[in-house]
Parts: sequence; structure tokens; C-alpha cells
Amino acid sequence: MEQRPATSPEQVPHFDTAALRAHYLVPDLFKADQVKLVYTHHDRIVLGGLTPVSRPLTLAAPAELRAETFFAGREAGLVNVGGPGVVAVGPDERRLDRGDCLYIGRGAPDPVFASQEPGEPARFYVFSAPAHATHPTSLATAAQAAARELGDQSTSNRRVIRQYIHQGAIQSCQVVMGVTTLEPGSMWNTMPAHTH
Repeated sequence: MEQRPATSPEQVPHFDTAALRAHYLVPDLFKADQVKLVYTHHDRIVLGGLTPVSRPLTLAAPAELRAETFFAGREAGLVNVGGPGVVAVGPDERRLDRGDCLYIGRGAPDPVFASQEPGEPARFYVFSAPAHATHPTSLATAAQAAARELGDQSTSNRRVIRQYIHQGAIQSCQVVMGVTTLEPGSMWNTMPAHTH
């Protein structure tokens, strides 16, 4: 698991594009048959990508977490950004199509990820934070998410935000998760990065 130190607010104004990319961009997040995890000292977040192609992948606790299981003291939201897949959390299996979101709460066993079609592998984006409370594993499909259409085509920022994990939907301890989809011709972004 890659580790990244926190940056101070005084540093960021002095970063050029290359420094911003070096500190915040995570390239090659989705590699075939690999679990890629990055631990950032900003709020002890772990983000990652899992791309099961020829075999299932398990999200186990890296040595750096000093835990028996990944979810011993953490929770996570994950979104499938690839082909159809399945996530097994213990005996509970959930199918996730593209755009579906699964929340996994503290205390859950290490989940196993698989693709249903190796020619079109699932790509699971994972966002995990420490948790002091336990909430049940919950699935929200892209169709079930609260969708907010924002922006305007004339300013190239037309987008749809699908909200999955928040106070009015899937409950969590700290994770809040949504997905922004840009409309064709739009280039809205979140730089500088910020927290909602």
C-alpha cells in the first residue's frame, strides 16, 4: 500500500501542475487482477481500485493498517465503474452493475470482488475512512441514487451528481459518497480539491 503524507495549506499555493499531480493524482488505479491502495494522512483515508479479471480479489488489511481485517476499524463506500461484478461480504453476495454503489460497515469480513464477464471486467473504486460506529452493508443502484442535474452547457459544466452515501440515503459513520458524471462537451472539475 502506497502512503502519502499530508500537505499543509501553506504548501499548496506554491505547487505548480507537476507538484499537484505528484501529491494528489493516483495514476494506474485500475490494473488487471490487482488491488491498488493508497493511504493518505489526510483524515487517514484509504482509496483504491480493484480490477478482477481472471480471478477474484480480496480486500484484506495491508500490514500498514495494523489490523486483522480491513474493516476491523474502518468503513468504505465503493462504486463499480466498469463491467458487471459481484462483491461477497461473508455469505452475502451483491451484484453491482456500472454506477452501482456498495457501503461496507465496520466489522465486516474481508470482501471478495469478482467480474461477471472477464472481457468486460468490473472496476471497483474504494473510499475508506476510520469508523467509530457500525452500519449495515447496503447497496444503492445508479437508478436508486438521488440525482442532481447542475451547471449549464454554455459554461461547459453540465453534470449529474448521483448521491449514494449521505444522511438521507445509505447511513455511514464518516464516509459520504457520490459520483459526478460530466455531460458531453463539459469540463467541470473540483480544483482546488475540497470537502463537502
